Amino acid sequence: MNEVILSLKNIKMKFGNEVILENLNLDISKGQFVTLLGASGCGKTTILRIIAGFLQPTSGDVYFKGKKITKLPPHKREVNTVFQRYALFPHLDVFENIAFGLRVSKKSNDEINNRVTEMLKLVGLSKMAHRSVDDLSGGQQQRVAVARALANSPKILLLDEPFSALDLRLKKDMQFELKKIQSKTGITFISVTHDQEEALSMSDSVVVIDKGKIQQIGSPEDIYNEPKNAFVADFIGESNVIDGIMLDDYVVKFVDKEFKCLDKGFKKGEHVDVVIRPEDIKLVPPDSGHISGVVTSVTFKGVNNEIITDIDGFKWMIQTTEHKNVGETIGLDLNPDDIHIMRKSEYSSDIGDYSSFSDEFFNEKEESREESD
Repeated sequence: MNEVILSLKNIKMKFGNEVILENLNLDISKGQFVTLLGASGCGKTTILRIIAGFLQPTSGDVYFKGKKITKLPPHKREVNTVFQRYALFPHLDVFENIAFGLRVSKKSNDEINNRVTEMLKLVGLSKMAHRSVDDLSGGQQQRVAVARALANSPKILLLDEPFSALDLRLKKDMQFELKKIQSKTGITFISVTHDQEEALSMSDSVVVIDKGKIQQIGSPEDIYNEPKNAFVADFIGESNVIDGIMLDDYVVKFVDKEFKCLDKGFKKGEHVDVVIRPEDIKLVPPDSGHISGVVTSVTFKGVNNEIITDIDGFKWMIQTTEHKNVGETIGLDLNPDDIHIMRKSEYSSDIGDYSSFSDEFFNEKEESREESD
């Protein structure tokens, strides 16, 4: 079992009368890359600031290696932060930016030179030690910020939306570089993001958050393949979430048809959410599939086509390399392992229908706009 390095126990955070975090509990293991994932305003950055010591929780405690550090000031915690805007010093060159914390800690010149040289090598900037930070690219500035944060040998590195200022290509390069740095150092990284792809590609563990509450914790594979509720299923990738009824173990009914599935432990007759990923749906001739529907829109995405299909008034998304035409009737085929069953939750009625991708949605928006004009 991995050693727990950080624990949040019964954390509650209020700003005025607004509750941001409610009874939050989280254990983070040593040496992991953990991502707090959620939409803006869900409370993930507040969690990061509580870990760093910049915020005191309204109630609850923070533990580091089993020792309570709730009231310990930031500079006394073995935690460093890479901020969203990097906060580099423009009047200092790359070397001195990285050395800054070491000089504040009154390390010897030899220690500083050796440590900064080591950090420059780690982040691949050895030849840029005396360059102005203003002359660096966004990715290079980020690496300087990471090197500066690591120079004091923190036990935990916090990253607040670390890639938000980077373009898509550079972002992917830096995701790879940052994961490599984390693997080399063995330091626990805790990152905050709203980007699902970033969380899945970089993390050992993903913590999905909504409305100040943890919805699910697990590996990227578990989060994607076994979502706990409709919010997680919808937020991580794309999902069709359909109303269903469990008829028995391994048998579910939806769209007025019975399907075999791999799930059990539900009550007979229990209403459930049925999750089907768009990429798991196979297209077949209309008369040979489990289900048939009418194509309402087709969007070319490069790797595949996103096809929105009306099935009894509910809009499904299908991702396929096949091309279909709007108005065409198609068949859909599902295997038992394409169907995932979840218990009903507060999110059940709000998530899963892709009407927003249909022509009707845009027509309604257009009509509404004309009426307001």
